[in-house]
Amino acid sequence: MSATGRLHILAVPQWPVRPLVPTRSLPAHSARPELVEGRADGSCGAMKNPGSRNGNRERTMNPRQRYVATLTFGAPDKIPLQPGGPRESTLATWRTQGLPAGANWRDHLLETLGIASEPAQPALSHDVDFRMIPQFEEKVLEHKDGHYVVQDWKGNVCEISDRYDVTYLRHAKDFVTRRWLKCPVETRDGWELMNPRYAVDAPGRFPPDFAQRAARLAVRNYPLVVSFSGPFWQMREWCGLEGLCILMLEQPELVDEMTAFWTEFVAAVLARLFAHVVPDEIHISEDMAYKAHAMISPAMTRRFCRPSYVRWSTLARQAGVPIVGMDSDGFVGELLPIWIESGIILCDPMEVAAGNDICGYRRRFGRQVAFRGGVDKRAMARGGQAIREELARIAPVVRDGGYIPGCDHGVPSDVSWPNFVDYTRLLAQMTGWL
Repeated sequence: MSATGRLHILAVPQWPVRPLVPTRSLPAHSARPELVEGRADGSCGAMKNPGSRNGNRERTMNPRQRYVATLTFGAPDKIPLQPGGPRESTLATWRTQGLPAGANWRDHLLETLGIASEPAQPALSHDVDFRMIPQFEEKVLEHKDGHYVVQDWKGNVCEISDRYDVTYLRHAKDFVTRRWLKCPVETRDGWELMNPRYAVDAPGRFPPDFAQRAARLAVRNYPLVVSFSGPFWQMREWCGLEGLCILMLEQPELVDEMTAFWTEFVAAVLARLFAHVVPDEIHISEDMAYKAHAMISPAMTRRFCRPSYVRWSTLARQAGVPIVGMDSDGFVGELLPIWIESGIILCDPMEVAAGNDICGYRRRFGRQVAFRGGVDKRAMARGGQAIREELARIAPVVRDGGYIPGCDHGVPSDVSWPNFVDYTRLLAQMTGWL
Protein backbone atom coordinates (compact mmCIF):
# COMPACT_ATOMS: atom_id res chain seq x y z
CA MET A 1 0.00 0.00 0.00
CA SER A 2 1.63 3.18 -1.11
CA ALA A 3 1.04 6.76 -2.17
CA THR A 4 2.72 10.12 -2.59
CA GLY A 5 2.37 13.53 -1.02
CA ARG A 6 3.18 15.11 2.29
CA LEU A 7 2.09 13.50 5.52
CA HIS A 8 -0.88 15.08 7.25
CA ILE A 9 -1.45 14.38 10.93
CA LEU A 10 -4.93 12.97 11.39
CA ALA A 11 -7.16 13.78 14.34
CA VAL A 12 -8.56 10.32 15.07
CA PRO A 13 -10.70 9.34 18.05
CA GLN A 14 -9.06 7.71 21.03
CA TRP A 15 -10.72 4.55 22.23
CA PRO A 16 -10.42 3.19 25.75
CA VAL A 17 -10.64 -0.44 26.74
CA ARG A 18 -14.35 -0.30 27.27
CA PRO A 19 -17.41 -2.28 28.26
CA LEU A 20 -19.62 -3.52 25.47
CA VAL A 21 -22.52 -1.22 24.64
CA PRO A 22 -25.22 -3.07 22.67
CA THR A 23 -26.84 -1.18 19.81
CA ARG A 24 -30.20 -2.35 18.54
CA SER A 25 -30.66 -0.37 15.35
CA LEU A 26 -28.40 0.46 12.44
CA PRO A 27 -27.95 4.25 12.41
CA ALA A 28 -29.70 5.87 9.49
CA HIS A 29 -27.09 8.61 9.31
CA SER A 30 -23.49 8.56 8.15
CA ALA A 31 -20.49 10.77 8.79
CA ARG A 32 -21.09 11.83 5.19
CA PRO A 33 -24.57 10.64 4.18
CA GLU A 34 -24.03 11.71 0.58
CA LEU A 35 -21.31 9.09 0.03
CA VAL A 36 -23.54 6.20 -1.02
CA GLU A 37 -26.68 6.60 -3.05
CA GLY A 38 -29.17 3.86 -3.72
CA ARG A 39 -30.33 2.89 -7.19
CA ALA A 40 -33.90 2.61 -8.36
CA ASP A 41 -33.39 -1.03 -9.38
CA GLY A 42 -32.33 -1.97 -5.85
CA SER A 43 -28.78 -2.88 -6.89
CA CYS A 44 -25.71 -1.79 -4.98
CA GLY A 45 -25.34 1.90 -4.30
CA ALA A 46 -22.52 4.10 -5.50
CA MET A 47 -20.38 6.31 -3.34
CA LYS A 48 -20.48 9.87 -4.60
CA ASN A 49 -17.35 11.98 -4.81
CA PRO A 50 -18.63 15.44 -3.88
CA GLY A 51 -15.52 17.12 -5.21
CA SER A 52 -15.77 15.73 -8.72
CA ARG A 53 -19.51 15.22 -9.12
CA ASN A 54 -21.01 18.12 -7.23
CA GLY A 55 -18.51 20.75 -8.21
CA ASN A 56 -17.29 21.23 -4.65
CA ARG A 57 -13.63 21.79 -3.87
CA GLU A 58 -12.46 19.07 -1.53
CA ARG A 59 -9.07 17.90 -0.35
CA THR A 60 -7.95 14.60 -1.86
CA MET A 61 -6.55 12.21 0.70
CA ASN A 62 -3.52 10.01 0.33
CA PRO A 63 -3.90 6.26 1.02
CA ARG A 64 -2.74 6.54 4.62
CA GLN A 65 -5.23 9.28 5.48
CA ARG A 66 -8.01 7.51 3.61
CA TYR A 67 -7.39 4.18 5.35
CA VAL A 68 -7.39 5.64 8.86
CA ALA A 69 -10.34 7.94 8.19
CA THR A 70 -12.41 5.06 6.84
CA LEU A 71 -11.74 2.62 9.67
CA THR A 72 -12.17 5.22 12.44
CA PHE A 73 -15.55 6.42 11.14
CA GLY A 74 -14.12 9.65 9.80
CA ALA A 75 -14.90 11.40 6.51
CA PRO A 76 -12.75 9.82 3.77
CA ASP A 77 -12.72 11.27 0.27
CA LYS A 78 -13.48 7.73 -0.90
CA ILE A 79 -13.19 4.26 0.57
CA PRO A 80 -10.01 2.24 -0.10
CA LEU A 81 -10.48 -0.11 -3.06
CA GLN A 82 -9.53 -3.55 -1.71
CA PRO A 83 -11.43 -6.17 -3.76
CA GLY A 84 -9.26 -9.04 -2.50
CA GLY A 85 -6.31 -10.85 -4.00
CA PRO A 86 -5.68 -14.17 -5.75
CA ARG A 87 -3.42 -17.01 -4.74
CA GLU A 88 -1.37 -19.06 -7.20
CA SER A 89 -4.14 -21.34 -8.44
CA THR A 90 -6.51 -18.42 -8.93
CA LEU A 91 -3.91 -16.40 -10.81
CA ALA A 92 -3.13 -19.38 -13.07
CA THR A 93 -6.82 -19.75 -13.88
CA TRP A 94 -7.20 -16.04 -14.59
CA ARG A 95 -4.39 -16.20 -17.13
CA THR A 96 -6.52 -18.62 -19.15
CA GLN A 97 -9.52 -16.26 -18.93
CA GLY A 98 -8.18 -12.96 -20.22
CA LEU A 99 -5.51 -11.77 -17.78
CA PRO A 100 -2.39 -11.41 -19.96
CA ALA A 101 0.61 -13.58 -19.17
CA GLY A 102 3.15 -11.66 -17.13
CA ALA A 103 0.78 -8.79 -16.36
CA ASN A 104 0.41 -7.58 -12.79
CA TRP A 105 -3.19 -8.50 -12.02
CA ARG A 106 -3.97 -5.34 -10.05
CA ASP A 107 -2.35 -2.94 -12.53
CA HIS A 108 -4.19 -4.62 -15.40
CA LEU A 109 -7.45 -4.55 -13.44
CA LEU A 110 -7.21 -0.81 -12.80
CA GLU A 111 -6.28 -0.16 -16.41
CA THR A 112 -9.26 -2.23 -17.59
CA LEU A 113 -11.60 -0.26 -15.34
CA GLY A 114 -10.10 3.09 -16.28
CA ILE A 115 -8.96 3.88 -12.75
CA ALA A 116 -5.72 5.84 -12.65
CA SER A 117 -3.08 4.48 -10.30
CA GLU A 118 -2.17 6.91 -7.56
CA PRO A 119 1.43 8.18 -7.65
CA ALA A 120 3.34 5.84 -5.40
CA GLN A 121 5.90 6.41 -2.71
CA PRO A 122 8.15 3.32 -2.54
CA ALA A 123 6.68 1.18 0.23
CA LEU A 124 9.09 0.28 3.01
CA SER A 125 8.66 -2.43 5.62
CA HIS A 126 9.62 -2.00 9.24
CA ASP A 127 11.17 -5.48 8.90
CA VAL A 128 10.78 -6.26 12.61
CA ASP A 129 10.50 -10.03 13.10
CA PHE A 130 8.09 -11.44 15.71
CA ARG A 131 8.87 -15.04 14.71
CA MET A 132 11.18 -17.48 16.44
CA ILE A 133 14.91 -16.96 16.07
CA PRO A 134 16.49 -19.33 15.14
CA GLN A 135 13.89 -21.11 13.07
CA PHE A 136 13.80 -24.86 12.50
CA GLU A 137 15.31 -26.38 9.38
CA GLU A 138 12.75 -26.87 6.61
CA LYS A 139 13.15 -30.35 5.20
CA VAL A 140 11.37 -33.29 3.60
CA LEU A 141 11.33 -36.29 5.93
CA GLU A 142 9.45 -38.72 3.69
CA HIS A 143 7.85 -38.90 0.24
CA LYS A 144 5.21 -41.53 -0.45
CA ASP A 145 1.82 -42.02 -2.09
CA GLY A 146 1.68 -38.50 -3.52
CA HIS A 147 2.47 -36.78 -0.22
CA TYR A 148 5.43 -35.23 1.55
CA VAL A 149 6.02 -35.53 5.26
CA VAL A 150 7.94 -32.37 6.09
CA GLN A 151 9.33 -30.40 9.00
CA ASP A 152 8.38 -26.76 8.65
CA TRP A 153 10.18 -23.67 9.94
CA LYS A 154 8.13 -23.74 13.15
CA GLY A 155 9.22 -27.28 14.06
CA ASN A 156 5.93 -28.94 13.12
CA VAL A 157 5.97 -32.26 11.28
CA CYS A 158 3.08 -32.33 8.81
CA GLU A 159 1.87 -34.00 5.66
CA ILE A 160 1.09 -32.12 2.44
CA SER A 161 0.41 -33.02 -1.18
CA ASP A 162 3.56 -33.41 -3.28
CA ARG A 163 2.09 -30.82 -5.65
CA TYR A 164 3.57 -28.33 -3.17
CA ASP A 165 6.89 -27.95 -1.44
CA VAL A 166 7.72 -26.95 2.10
CA THR A 167 7.81 -23.24 1.25
CA TYR A 168 4.01 -23.31 0.93
CA LEU A 169 3.89 -23.76 4.69
CA ARG A 170 5.91 -20.57 5.16
CA HIS A 171 3.87 -18.32 2.89
CA ALA A 172 0.15 -18.48 2.01
CA LYS A 173 0.89 -18.81 -1.68
CA ASP A 174 -2.08 -21.07 -2.32
CA PHE A 175 -4.87 -22.98 -0.62
CA VAL A 176 -2.88 -25.91 0.81
CA THR A 177 -4.42 -28.60 3.02
CA ARG A 178 -2.07 -30.11 5.58
CA ARG A 179 -2.23 -32.71 8.34
CA TRP A 180 -0.21 -32.14 11.49
CA LEU A 181 1.61 -35.22 12.79
CA LYS A 182 3.77 -33.77 15.57
CA CYS A 183 4.19 -30.36 17.18
CA PRO A 184 7.25 -28.98 18.99
CA VAL A 185 5.47 -28.19 22.28
CA GLU A 186 3.62 -31.23 23.58
CA THR A 187 4.95 -31.16 27.15
CA ARG A 188 6.55 -28.68 29.54
CA ASP A 189 9.95 -29.93 28.36
CA GLY A 190 9.02 -28.91 24.82
CA TRP A 191 7.99 -25.47 26.08
CA GLU A 192 11.28 -24.99 27.91
CA LEU A 193 13.10 -25.72 24.64
CA MET A 194 10.86 -23.38 22.63
CA ASN A 195 10.76 -20.14 24.60
CA PRO A 196 14.50 -19.29 24.29
CA ARG A 197 13.85 -18.83 20.56
CA TYR A 198 11.93 -15.64 21.38
CA ALA A 199 14.63 -13.44 22.85
CA VAL A 200 13.78 -9.79 22.19
CA ASP A 201 17.47 -9.03 21.67
CA ALA A 202 18.09 -11.90 19.24
CA PRO A 203 20.18 -10.87 16.21
CA GLY A 204 17.78 -10.26 13.35
CA ARG A 205 14.80 -9.30 15.54
CA PHE A 206 15.25 -5.69 14.38
CA PRO A 207 17.03 -4.91 11.09
CA PRO A 208 20.46 -3.27 11.34
CA ASP A 209 19.10 -0.16 9.62
CA PHE A 210 15.96 0.07 11.75
CA ALA A 211 16.58 3.66 12.84
CA GLN A 212 16.95 4.77 9.23
CA ARG A 213 13.85 2.83 8.21
CA ALA A 214 11.88 4.41 11.03
CA ALA A 215 12.93 7.90 9.94
CA ARG A 216 11.71 7.21 6.41
CA LEU A 217 8.49 5.63 7.65
CA ALA A 218 7.72 8.72 9.73
CA VAL A 219 6.94 10.60 6.51
CA ARG A 220 5.08 7.80 4.72
CA ASN A 221 1.87 8.39 2.76
CA TYR A 222 0.70 4.76 2.92
CA PRO A 223 -0.72 2.85 5.89
CA LEU A 224 1.83 1.04 8.02
CA VAL A 225 0.41 -2.12 9.57
CA VAL A 226 2.37 -4.18 12.11
CA SER A 227 1.09 -7.77 12.18
CA PHE A 228 1.80 -10.55 14.65
CA SER A 229 0.20 -13.68 16.05
CA GLY A 230 -2.33 -13.53 18.85
CA PRO A 231 -2.04 -15.87 21.84
CA PHE A 232 -4.37 -18.53 20.46
CA TRP A 233 -2.71 -18.59 17.04
CA GLN A 234 0.78 -18.70 18.51
CA MET A 235 0.06 -21.43 21.04
CA ARG A 236 -1.72 -23.46 18.34
CA GLU A 237 1.44 -23.26 16.24
CA TRP A 238 3.49 -24.50 19.18
CA CYS A 239 1.12 -27.20 20.43
CA GLY A 240 -1.29 -27.98 17.60
CA LEU A 241 -5.02 -27.33 17.95
CA GLU A 242 -5.89 -30.62 19.62
CA GLY A 243 -2.84 -30.50 21.86
CA LEU A 244 -3.57 -26.92 22.91
CA CYS A 245 -7.20 -27.67 23.74
CA ILE A 246 -6.14 -30.64 25.87
CA LEU A 247 -3.58 -28.50 27.68
CA MET A 248 -6.24 -25.87 28.37
CA LEU A 249 -8.28 -28.55 30.14
CA GLU A 250 -5.56 -30.61 31.79
CA GLN A 251 -2.70 -28.15 32.35
CA PRO A 252 -4.25 -24.67 32.32
CA GLU A 253 -1.39 -23.27 34.41
CA LEU A 254 1.07 -24.16 31.63
CA VAL A 255 -1.19 -22.42 29.11
CA ASP A 256 -1.33 -19.38 31.42
CA GLU A 257 2.47 -19.38 31.47
CA MET A 258 2.77 -19.59 27.69
CA THR A 259 0.19 -16.84 27.25
CA ALA A 260 1.95 -14.55 29.71
CA PHE A 261 5.27 -15.18 27.99
CA TRP A 262 3.86 -14.39 24.54
CA THR A 263 2.05 -11.31 25.81
CA GLU A 264 5.19 -9.81 27.28
CA PHE A 265 7.40 -10.78 24.33
CA VAL A 266 5.10 -9.03 21.87
CA ALA A 267 4.70 -6.05 24.22
CA ALA A 268 8.48 -5.66 24.51
CA VAL A 269 8.96 -5.77 20.72
CA LEU A 270 6.11 -3.31 20.20
CA ALA A 271 7.50 -0.91 22.80
CA ARG A 272 10.85 -0.78 20.99
CA LEU A 273 9.14 -0.35 17.65
CA PHE A 274 6.80 2.40 18.90
CA ALA A 275 9.78 4.31 20.32
CA HIS A 276 10.96 4.84 16.73
CA VAL A 277 7.82 4.81 14.57
CA VAL A 278 4.08 4.77 15.24
CA PRO A 279 2.19 2.54 12.81
CA ASP A 280 -1.37 3.15 11.68
CA GLU A 281 -2.51 -0.26 12.83
CA ILE A 282 -1.41 -3.24 14.82
CA HIS A 283 -3.05 -6.37 13.45
CA ILE A 284 -3.50 -9.53 15.50
CA SER A 285 -3.81 -12.86 13.67
CA GLU A 286 -5.93 -15.39 15.57
CA ASP A 287 -8.02 -17.69 13.28
CA MET A 288 -9.87 -19.12 16.27
CA ALA A 289 -13.29 -20.02 14.88
CA TYR A 290 -14.96 -22.78 12.91
CA LYS A 291 -17.93 -22.34 10.58
CA ALA A 292 -20.52 -22.14 13.37
CA HIS A 293 -18.65 -21.57 16.62
CA ALA A 294 -15.40 -20.38 18.14
CA MET A 295 -12.72 -23.04 18.70
CA ILE A 296 -12.73 -22.40 22.44
CA SER A 297 -15.43 -21.12 24.75
CA PRO A 298 -15.93 -17.46 25.63
CA ALA A 299 -14.80 -18.31 29.18
CA MET A 300 -11.52 -19.79 27.89
CA THR A 301 -11.06 -16.84 25.53
CA ARG A 302 -11.40 -14.45 28.45
CA ARG A 303 -8.95 -16.41 30.57
CA PHE A 304 -6.26 -17.27 28.07
CA CYS A 305 -6.51 -14.55 25.38
CA ARG A 306 -8.16 -11.38 26.64
CA PRO A 307 -5.23 -10.30 28.88
CA SER A 308 -3.00 -10.22 25.79
CA TYR A 309 -5.49 -8.14 23.81
CA VAL A 310 -5.89 -5.63 26.63
CA ARG A 311 -2.13 -5.36 27.14
CA TRP A 312 -1.38 -4.77 23.47
CA SER A 313 -4.33 -2.46 22.75
CA THR A 314 -3.45 -0.33 25.77
CA LEU A 315 0.18 -0.12 24.66
CA ALA A 316 -0.91 0.84 21.15
CA ARG A 317 -3.34 3.48 22.38
CA GLN A 318 -0.70 5.05 24.60
CA ALA A 319 1.68 5.22 21.62
CA GLY A 320 -0.94 6.91 19.42
CA VAL A 321 -1.75 3.95 17.13
CA PRO A 322 -5.27 4.65 15.83
CA ILE A 323 -6.32 1.11 14.85
CA VAL A 324 -6.09 -2.26 16.60
CA GLY A 325 -7.28 -4.96 14.22
CA MET A 326 -8.16 -8.64 14.58
CA ASP A 327 -8.05 -11.32 11.89
CA SER A 328 -10.02 -14.52 12.38
CA ASP A 329 -11.67 -16.80 9.89
CA GLY A 330 -14.90 -18.57 10.79
CA PHE A 331 -17.90 -17.39 12.80
CA VAL A 332 -16.81 -14.63 15.16
CA GLY A 333 -20.14 -13.61 16.65
CA GLU A 334 -19.24 -15.18 20.02
CA LEU A 335 -15.84 -13.48 20.04
CA LEU A 336 -16.70 -9.95 18.93
CA PRO A 337 -17.99 -8.83 22.36
CA ILE A 338 -14.74 -9.95 24.00
CA TRP A 339 -12.61 -8.31 21.34
CA ILE A 340 -14.51 -5.02 21.52
CA GLU A 341 -14.23 -4.75 25.29
CA SER A 342 -10.52 -5.57 24.97
CA GLY A 343 -9.80 -2.58 22.74
CA ILE A 344 -10.12 -4.18 19.29
CA ILE A 345 -11.77 -1.74 16.86
CA LEU A 346 -11.40 -3.59 13.52
CA CYS A 347 -12.19 -7.17 12.46
CA ASP A 348 -11.67 -9.09 9.23
CA PRO A 349 -12.27 -11.00 6.95
CA MET A 350 -15.91 -11.57 8.08
CA GLU A 351 -16.59 -14.80 6.17
CA VAL A 352 -20.20 -14.92 5.03
CA ALA A 353 -20.34 -18.72 4.61
CA ALA A 354 -19.50 -19.02 8.31
CA GLY A 355 -22.59 -17.04 9.27
CA ASN A 356 -21.07 -13.59 9.75
CA ASP A 357 -23.57 -10.84 8.94
CA ILE A 358 -21.93 -7.43 9.10
CA CYS A 359 -25.30 -5.67 8.87
CA GLY A 360 -26.47 -7.63 11.90
CA TYR A 361 -23.21 -6.95 13.71
CA ARG A 362 -23.50 -3.22 12.99
CA ARG A 363 -27.03 -3.20 14.42
CA ARG A 364 -25.76 -5.10 17.47
CA PHE A 365 -22.49 -3.28 18.15
CA GLY A 366 -22.94 0.07 16.43
CA ARG A 367 -19.74 1.93 15.72
CA GLN A 368 -17.73 0.16 18.37
CA VAL A 369 -16.08 -1.95 15.67
CA ALA A 370 -15.14 -1.47 12.02
CA PHE A 371 -14.91 -4.21 9.39
CA ARG A 372 -12.86 -5.20 6.39
CA GLY A 373 -13.89 -7.89 3.88
CA GLY A 374 -17.40 -9.27 4.25
CA VAL A 375 -18.24 -9.81 0.54
CA ASP A 376 -19.30 -13.41 -0.07
CA LYS A 377 -16.78 -15.12 -2.34
CA ARG A 378 -19.53 -17.51 -3.48
CA ALA A 379 -21.52 -14.58 -4.89
CA MET A 380 -18.34 -13.35 -6.57
CA ALA A 381 -18.04 -16.76 -8.25
CA ARG A 382 -21.66 -16.75 -9.41
CA GLY A 383 -21.38 -13.18 -10.68
CA GLY A 384 -24.21 -11.38 -12.44
CA GLN A 385 -27.27 -10.67 -10.33
CA ALA A 386 -25.84 -12.65 -7.40
CA ILE A 387 -22.94 -10.25 -6.83
CA ARG A 388 -25.21 -7.25 -7.33
CA GLU A 389 -27.54 -8.53 -4.63
CA GLU A 390 -24.56 -9.23 -2.37
CA LEU A 391 -23.24 -5.69 -2.68
CA ALA A 392 -26.73 -4.31 -2.11
CA ARG A 393 -26.85 -6.37 1.09
CA ILE A 394 -23.74 -4.70 2.54
CA ALA A 395 -24.59 -1.19 1.28
CA PRO A 396 -26.08 -0.03 4.63
CA VAL A 397 -22.74 -0.66 6.38
CA VAL A 398 -20.85 1.11 3.60
CA ARG A 399 -23.18 4.07 4.12
CA ASP A 400 -22.64 4.05 7.87
CA GLY A 401 -18.84 4.07 7.58
CA GLY A 402 -16.13 2.11 9.33
CA TYR A 403 -16.00 -0.50 6.59
CA ILE A 404 -13.69 -1.43 3.71
CA PRO A 405 -15.66 -3.95 1.63
CA GLY A 406 -13.80 -6.76 -0.11
CA CYS A 407 -13.61 -10.51 -0.55
CA ASP A 408 -14.16 -12.38 2.70
CA HIS A 409 -10.88 -14.34 2.33
CA GLY A 410 -8.40 -15.11 -0.43
CA VAL A 411 -10.07 -15.08 -3.86
CA PRO A 412 -10.54 -18.74 -4.92
CA SER A 413 -10.09 -20.07 -8.44
CA ASP A 414 -13.82 -20.50 -9.07
CA VAL A 415 -14.07 -16.70 -9.26
CA SER A 416 -13.41 -16.14 -12.96
CA TRP A 417 -11.41 -13.17 -14.23
CA PRO A 418 -14.42 -11.65 -16.05
CA ASN A 419 -16.53 -11.98 -12.90
CA PHE A 420 -13.75 -10.49 -10.77
CA VAL A 421 -13.46 -7.50 -13.13
CA ASP A 422 -17.23 -6.99 -13.07
CA TYR A 423 -17.34 -7.27 -9.27
CA THR A 424 -14.47 -4.81 -8.86
CA ARG A 425 -16.18 -2.35 -11.20
CA LEU A 426 -19.28 -2.45 -8.99
CA LEU A 427 -17.13 -2.14 -5.88
CA ALA A 428 -15.29 0.84 -7.37
CA GLN A 429 -18.62 2.54 -8.05
CA MET A 430 -19.75 1.85 -4.51
CA THR A 431 -16.57 3.19 -2.92
CA GLY A 432 -16.13 6.32 -5.03
CA TRP A 433 -13.46 5.35 -7.55
CA LEU A 434 -15.76 5.37 -10.58
